[in-house]
Amino acid sequence: MTTAETAAQLLPPSLLVQLERMELVSRKIFRGRMKGERRSKRKGQSVEFSDFRNYVPGDDLRFIDWNLYARLDKLFLKLFLEEEDLHFYALIDASTSMDFGEPTKLQYAKQLAAALGFVGLCRADRVKVESLGASLKHPGPVLRGRRNLWRMLEYLDGVQPGENVTLEQGVKNFVLRNSGKGIVVLISDLMDKHGYENALRMLLAQQLDIYVIHVLSPEELQPDIKGDLRLVDCEDDDVAEVTVSRPLLERYQRTLAAFIGGAKEYCTRRGIMYIMTSTENPVETLVSSYLRQRGLVR
Repeated sequence: MTTAETAAQLLPPSLLVQLERMELVSRKIFRGRMKGERRSKRKGQSVEFSDFRNYVPGDDLRFIDWNLYARLDKLFLKLFLEEEDLHFYALIDASTSMDFGEPTKLQYAKQLAAALGFVGLCRADRVKVESLGASLKHPGPVLRGRRNLWRMLEYLDGVQPGENVTLEQGVKNFVLRNSGKGIVVLISDLMDKHGYENALRMLLAQQLDIYVIHVLSPEELQPDIKGDLRLVDCEDDDVAEVTVSRPLLERYQRTLAAFIGGAKEYCTRRGIMYIMTSTENPVETLVSSYLRQRGLVR
């Protein structure tokens, strides 16, 4: 698929129009390495005046207000609003289980990552989109500015299902390579036999503003199957033979509800924003409605 075809698929014009008016919002104070277009709550040395404070020995003499000194015979230091860049990370689960549904959960995850990444690029944030299985030698690029949209789309076009690392290992690889503070959005079906808890604990240790987008397909939420089936785990080839009956489907629904409820409770207790979505829910709606209500964009 060409980059132009990828762009048309992931970011159709109707979606781009909505995204251009948005910006990403961090719930935490962050510290960037370069000055960007975003104001933080910290006092710094940019061009927009904020306040005064008393001079103390060791302060930079360049920021003394000499007009006030002439009038009051006291030294005051001018304070300014610090302008910093926001780091935005989108981590995509590209395991085989994500290659399910129509559209697939992986395709949905890629479109969501592209949409949020585009918002960040439009606001000159630092944007990094990558899959959890990305090797240490081939990490996703760090991008800034709209001119880098094509590089982001090229990377996403290369993300294919089959990167069957555990969530814990994938997140561990990410935190070892990235130290910037800001927002991280983990997009996954959370279907990992080793669990998701350790992965989320590692993200919490980074003091990031964490969002978990739990993506499931309609077939997983409301399965329409019956009869005798031989089920093969797509990631480790475990086999189970079952007879699908009404009681079994009811038990499945209870188990699924417990799984979703457990993930939501785990995240909520730790200050992680959790959103469960079906691939039936258009990305436009997810971003403009649900993620706006949760405070990720405005």
